Amino acid sequence: MVIVGILLLGSCTNKSTPPNLLFVFPDQMRASTLGFMEKEPVMTPHLDRFASEGLVLTNAVSNAPVCSPYRAMMMSGRYPISNGVVSNTTSKLAPLDIQLRKDEVCWSDILKENGYSLGYIGKWHLDYPHEPYIDCANNRGETKWNEWCPPERRHGFDFWYSYDTYDYHMKPLYWSTDAKREEFHYVDQWGPEHEADMALNYLANENGEYRDNDKPFALVVSMNPPHMPYNQLPDKYVRMYDDMDEQIQELINSPSVPDTSDRWGKYYRKHIKNQLAMVTGVDEQFGRILQGLKDFGYEKNTIVVFTSDHGDNLGKHGKISKTNPYEESFNIPFIIRWPDKIKPRHDSKLLLSVPDLYPSLLDLMGFSKEIPDAVEGSSFANYFTGGDAELPTSQLYFIVRHNNLLNPEFGSLKQKLSFDERGIRTEQYTLMIDRKANGPTDIYLWDRKADPYQMNNLAKEKPELVEKLYKKELLPWLIKTGDEWRWERK
Repeated sequence: MVIVGILLLGSCTNKSTPPNLLFVFPDQMRASTLGFMEKEPVMTPHLDRFASEGLVLTNAVSNAPVCSPYRAMMMSGRYPISNGVVSNTTSKLAPLDIQLRKDEVCWSDILKENGYSLGYIGKWHLDYPHEPYIDCANNRGETKWNEWCPPERRHGFDFWYSYDTYDYHMKPLYWSTDAKREEFHYVDQWGPEHEADMALNYLANENGEYRDNDKPFALVVSMNPPHMPYNQLPDKYVRMYDDMDEQIQELINSPSVPDTSDRWGKYYRKHIKNQLAMVTGVDEQFGRILQGLKDFGYEKNTIVVFTSDHGDNLGKHGKISKTNPYEESFNIPFIIRWPDKIKPRHDSKLLLSVPDLYPSLLDLMGFSKEIPDAVEGSSFANYFTGGDAELPTSQLYFIVRHNNLLNPEFGSLKQKLSFDERGIRTEQYTLMIDRKANGPTDIYLWDRKADPYQMNNLAKEKPELVEKLYKKELLPWLIKTGDEWRWERK
């Protein structure tokens, strides 16, 4: 892992009025579904305008592209081996205590200690379900997904309107701040629209119902769509794509989309229109929240971040959605706006990783001295505001699968973590090594500049490059993150 760049200017500390923070992240939205990127025929007028007002990082990734690991990295500033959330929080993995730790010092804890009012709206997915299980649709299968988050596990968020995971977008389920475990409620409204309503209520804060008006605020809005199921959205967004058959057919003709003889080729064709429509719906709700910031007078002194927890293959490359190193899964949107502080621009040089968000945002907000030593991400606050920085030359890729975590042949969690996928992504290459518990090791190497669809695996053709990338990039990441996973070429 080589670091490029020489000059690193001082911390970007805000010495005036502490800024507010608005952090919006829909679930399962790949970077290419941003209209201004001109990669897919998706309508995102509000995000397009927002991107013209902020910094767009086109090389941001979700280092562990699946829900809970991303969320734990984002909240803790640490990689999965360190924060313990190596896979999704479910009832099956509850015996391994895979959930966000109560004593983890999150960025929200820091802001709470420094006088902020904090709010969380939407999907949380950082607590494992336990018996007696909540009686809801996501908990009626063999694996249970949904759980209440008790106040002592909310990491400083004093306004709470959330759920763990519940994939019924047209009738979502929530726990409000003071609700007990059995006191969840349903809403007959599309999830992102309802969550935008709640965010606007939070900003308006009539009669001080949602927060302390005398304090700066930090608000997270975590929308579930465009996560599947793709048929759960208002018809008005689908109708917007009724005259775009030709453009959608161009997507279907992509070399990474399997043909109709393959189940995933059929899957892509069935869902792509509705998924694009979902993104347009999310865009409209994000636009409503931005307008609220302006109307209530918070626009100038609010840092706004728009990103996603991971992308979605939607059947491309024969992959259902996430947990893979293809760009559709790995590469995520990242746009940050702070008027008069962050110059609008597009940047491809910074290879941003999820744990970098914690120190970068706290640094921007004036709390660089409060960042715990245990945080593994790097602050790029100075770079965001136009200064120089030492830039990473790669990003870590990390996936551990349920079957190995549940394998009774492996006695310890350490042993369970010694298999599965690790890799790196540089500006040009993606390397992924899959160490199987029972079977050969699979190695994938793609040159994304020459092969943007990642169709040509160069690992056998360029073994020296594989070894070089492993030793100079991946191995230092493993050492830094305390990951004992290793590979040797035989």
